[in-house]
Amino acid sequence: MTDVGPSPKSLVVAKGTCIPLFAYEVAQSIDLNAAERLVAATERQTVKRKRRAPAYFEYRPAPLRVTVDAPVHAVGAYRTAPTVEVVLYDFGAVSVGYTIPIEGSFAGLPRLAYDLWGNRDLLDDSRHHVERLLATLGAAAVRPRIAEFVEDYSLFHVERFDTPCDAAVLAAEHAPTVAQILRAEPDALSAQEISDATASRLSFGLSDAAFVDTDATVLFDPEGDDVRAVLEFANTQLLEMRYLDQQLDDALDRSYEMLSRRRWLGSVLGRGPDLRQLAELHMDGALLFERVANSLKLVGEQYLARVYGLVSRRFRLADWDSGISRKLQAIDSIYDKMTDRVTARRMELLEWIIIVLIAISLAVSFRLGH
Repeated sequence: MTDVGPSPKSLVVAKGTCIPLFAYEVAQSIDLNAAERLVAATERQTVKRKRRAPAYFEYRPAPLRVTVDAPVHAVGAYRTAPTVEVVLYDFGAVSVGYTIPIEGSFAGLPRLAYDLWGNRDLLDDSRHHVERLLATLGAAAVRPRIAEFVEDYSLFHVERFDTPCDAAVLAAEHAPTVAQILRAEPDALSAQEISDATASRLSFGLSDAAFVDTDATVLFDPEGDDVRAVLEFANTQLLEMRYLDQQLDDALDRSYEMLSRRRWLGSVLGRGPDLRQLAELHMDGALLFERVANSLKLVGEQYLARVYGLVSRRFRLADWDSGISRKLQAIDSIYDKMTDRVTARRMELLEWIIIVLIAISLAVSFRLGH
């Protein structure tokens, strides 16, 4: 039988980059204007698009991108570049991105994806960068704290192969290798796994394709900065959703405890931080939720909106959104119940005070009458 195209092993990446991303929650918010004055080698990130899109397709406000010198790290047979890019978002998140040149055999990339999976060296190094940056930011970071968990993601960006290979050929003949990269699996996958891994695919033209999965994206595109920006934002958004969901779980636990254990006298006199604490938890959660949801304006049917929609579905952001909304409503309901209970007990106390005053008045009148 005659081959209809190059086999996966013969496909060679002439120019390409792997970008491991690590997103962290570091503060309630970041004053990007103040941060820009404090940190060297910065620029405001924009969506660098080669495709037609309206002027309002942009970040609000634009994140701050910082280039930082970094040691070279070995990741299997590959090496990271001596710099990292750190992106600061106003809603208190930071994304650290490494650059790994991937020129060479396309069939070697599943091994790189496997070596990147939970890579402790890069995880520790990225946290060190975040810690140093947070120390530099000072007051520009409001209520700073670094969350324990991190959201990592990998973008495999192939700009050019050594021989022309259009998107249709890649999808048809190299899907097994693409699936192995997306699933960080160096061994062959089943047909069902290949189909699931490569199901979320889109293209703008005949020579580009993006395969989006839960932990990685394989992008074939001569450019691609715009797609990277959207993927990086979506990964950071997922981190914020996870963080906020955890905070709301803790807040609900504390709320139920407040509701069940609050002392009668304290509730009547309005003592203790319970109601204020609950109101602050609800307000902080609602503000973060709105900031994250509205940071990137994606209006219309343009390609990047499709990219964001695809990655949102893979990340199940709509489910996170619904869950967070329900928890915010639950906290709001508990706050209303606690407020109603305080009001009822105060009214009860006032009634007893009135009864006592009437009794005293009657007793005084009786004594004066005798």
